[in-house]
Amino acid sequence: MIIALTIADVKKYVNEWKKNGESIGLVPTMGYLHEGHASLIKRAREENDRVIVSDFVNPTQFGPNEDLDSYPRDFEADKRLCESIGADLIFHPTPEEMYGESHFTKVHVDTLTEGLCGAVRPVHFDGVCTVVTKLFHIAEADRAYFGQKDAQQLAVVKRMVHDLNYNIEIIGCPIIREEDGLAKSSRNTYLSPEERKAAVILSASLRDARAMIDSGEKDLDKITALITEKIKTEPLARIDYVSAVDFTRLKPKKTLDGEETLIAIAVYIGKVRLIDNIIVR
Repeated sequence: MIIALTIADVKKYVNEWKKNGESIGLVPTMGYLHEGHASLIKRAREENDRVIVSDFVNPTQFGPNEDLDSYPRDFEADKRLCESIGADLIFHPTPEEMYGESHFTKVHVDTLTEGLCGAVRPVHFDGVCTVVTKLFHIAEADRAYFGQKDAQQLAVVKRMVHDLNYNIEIIGCPIIREEDGLAKSSRNTYLSPEERKAAVILSASLRDARAMIDSGEKDLDKITALITEKIKTEPLARIDYVSAVDFTRLKPKKTLDGEETLIAIAVYIGKVRLIDNIIVR
């Protein structure tokens, strides 16, 4: 497995693979890899001749007073996981390598970034879209793999690729969960033992919503009200949002219909902000 620290190194290997007619799958990550990331890498391994995993904590998607400095990092463990699955290359640049001494360009997607997480993290998706754009150009991948847990990110990246005619296919992959239902996340490591037990309220509330939908309920106000009341039963939980939107434009919806509906939640457990969702088809 290749460890590439510079853009030039990645491009050197990509050029060789492209000359040989090999397809490339890209898995963008911020490192501290877990089973959720592993599922993306495995999918990429199945569908491409070569797999690139980017391992980069991107500073431009963190706002003031967010957890850039404390965000968990363990590159040695990341390397072991990637090698065990069969990744061909890990791209592990510094911020200086990615952005240089000065960086004046950003990529912005309107509308889809205004609600949900974008309402409280106004710089986040500009940072995501900018770094993903750079990774797409560096890796020249045929396919890129993103997890459904960050559903707004997935929708935003899909729209960016569509609107700007990128020559890449975006693959959304299912949420990977702990045995008790908690969605895998690098930020789960911030939780105390008591908070970890409390955090299962997110997935439990979504399970109740799924059961309500399966019983025939289509009124999304009633469904989100059920989720809200369930979360409020946990003393350590504080709701940021509970929203039901169409998964294409991320606009609020009132009723389930034939289009994909994203039911998304963001909840603080203590000081830790966690997200989860279901997509109803």
